[in-house]
Amino acid sequence: MPEPTEHRKLSVLREDEENDSNKTFIFEGEGHTLGNALKMLLLKNPEVNFCGYTIPHPSEDKLHLRIEMLSNTSPADVLRKALEDLEKVCTHISDKFEEAVKEYKDSSMV
Repeated sequence: MPEPTEHRKLSVLREDEENDSNKTFIFEGEGHTLGNALKMLLLKNPEVNFCGYTIPHPSEDKLHLRIEMLSNTSPADVLRKALEDLEKVCTHISDKFEEAVKEYKDSSMV
């Protein structure tokens, strides 16, 4: 029986660049929601020179995220930090929403 192939959610586009400070990451199964959120967080980093994303074709379920750095910092490290920051933002929003729902339910029970 053949081994199942590993399906990666994130990969790096192979480029003919000698400069490791510029990378394009491909997210499988993602779209504008993640692309726009990551782009906004990445552009707040002063070491990021350029960040943009594209959805190559509407029939493809892929997001291409391009990061170009001003310094020798790894684009993968900056992306990892942006993903961690996005997770914190989402957790904060979820917590505030749950608090508001609880407060509303408690006030309407009176």
